[in-house]
Amino acid sequence: MPAPYLRGVRLVPERVEAWDVFPFDLPFVRGLDLAIEAPVTFFVGENGSGKSTLLEAVAALLRLPVSGGGRNEVADARGPDDGAQLASALRPSMARHPPDHYFFRGEHAAHFAELLEARERDPDFLGDPYGRYGGRSLHERSHGEAFLSVLTHRLEGGLYLMDEPESALSPQRQLALLARMWTLVAEGRTQFIIATHSPLLMTFPGATLLDFDHGPLRPIALEETSHYEITRGVLTSPERYWKHLRSP
Repeated sequence: MPAPYLRGVRLVPERVEAWDVFPFDLPFVRGLDLAIEAPVTFFVGENGSGKSTLLEAVAALLRLPVSGGGRNEVADARGPDDGAQLASALRPSMARHPPDHYFFRGEHAAHFAELLEARERDPDFLGDPYGRYGGRSLHERSHGEAFLSVLTHRLEGGLYLMDEPESALSPQRQLALLARMWTLVAEGRTQFIIATHSPLLMTFPGATLLDFDHGPLRPIALEETSHYEITRGVLTSPERYWKHLRSP
C-alpha cells in the first residue's frame, strides 16, 4: 500500500544560505532527496541526529505549528524554529492533500490540556473544546491517559506527524496506539510519520524505518537499529550490561 499523501521531501540547494550552520550542517541534509513510499514511516536515530528537526520541517511544509498541534490548535506559539528554518529549503511532493493533519508532541500534552480549558472559559469560543478529545478535561486523566485520549479521538484519517509519542505512553498504551494506527492504515486513508526511540512502535508491519545515524538517510531493518539491539540485549542478559554499568 503506497503512502496516500506525502510522497517525498527534497532539498533545494539554492535556498541554503550557509552549509556550516545548524540545521543545514546535519549530516543527512546535504543531498536530501527522500522518497516516502509506505503509509507509515519511522525516523530512527540517537538524540541530536536531526529526527525532530526534519519532522518539524515537514510540519512547517504542511502549515502546521512546529511546536505541535493543528492549524486551529496551536499548542505553543513559542515553539522551536529549527524545523521551520530547514523547511525554507525543502520542497514536498504530495500525491494529494489529506482531509486532516496534526502534529503530536508528547512533551506538550500538559500545555495542550491547558489550552482546551482556556477555550472552555472563553465566552467567544463556539462549540465543545473537548468534543474531539474524549469529552472532558485532559487534566482529569494521567499524562499518558490524556495523551492517548488525544491520539485515539483525534485520529480519524489523514496525515499525522508524531514526535516521540512513547514519552507519554506505557508499553501497553503503545500497543493500543499501534492497534489504532493499524485500523486507520488498513482503510487506506491515513499516513503516519513518526520520530521514535521505541522498538515496540517500530514493529508496525510494512513500515519504513529511516536511519538518521549514518549520514544520508537510508532504510534500516528493525533488528539493525541500536534501539532494538540494546533493548533486546539488556532484557536477555541484564547482568552482562550491569557488569559494565557498575564499572568505574
